[in-house]
Amino acid sequence: MNFSVDGVADSAPISPKFAFGNIPAEGRFEFSQNINPAVAWSDTPASTKSFAIIVHDPDVPASGEDVNQEGKEVPADLPRVDFYHWVLVNIPADVSKIAEGADSSAVTATGKEPGQQKYGLTGINSYTDWFAGDADMGGNYGGYDGPCPPWNDSIMHHYHFTVYALDVETLDLDGAFTGAEVLSAMEGHVLDQATQIGTYSMNPSLRDAA
Repeated sequence: MNFSVDGVADSAPISPKFAFGNIPAEGRFEFSQNINPAVAWSDTPASTKSFAIIVHDPDVPASGEDVNQEGKEVPADLPRVDFYHWVLVNIPADVSKIAEGADSSAVTATGKEPGQQKYGLTGINSYTDWFAGDADMGGNYGGYDGPCPPWNDSIMHHYHFTVYALDVETLDLDGAFTGAEVLSAMEGHVLDQATQIGTYSMNPSLRDAA
């Protein structure tokens, strides 16, 4: 399979246009444009009955104790976990692209409800857990929400955009399903897959070095 993510060159920095957070002229954080990039795929298996897309960051600190804390740095050797940014399944077999901005065109406080879209069924991303209990931001974050790693993290974060070709028309998922649940549901049904990786940092020193 071939997979392209417009504006995300392999192993190159992702534009803040596609991110949830950005480095402001002053201070540590500002909301960014949070637009989903255009994605397209080709050369798929002839027996494909549907597609799924998952975007995840495997470099998220397993402990949030030092995250975004002045005078502290998240160490490189801290254990890391997956953070899902886009969970999309049941993409019809005759769909081969999703346009820029089709799934997200801004930061939506309290999130977007997951559910059926014309290009597939969205689940929830990991901002749902991150903002849980926050009076201003808490809610279900369905569909795409872009990068926003800790501004004091010592490592660059890597964002894996992956499309999967499946041998079933639908996965038995509904409501606020997660990326981990999609991976479990796809077991034994993946005919092929392709990944594009981009990088992002909110740490000014790492951003400048990139």
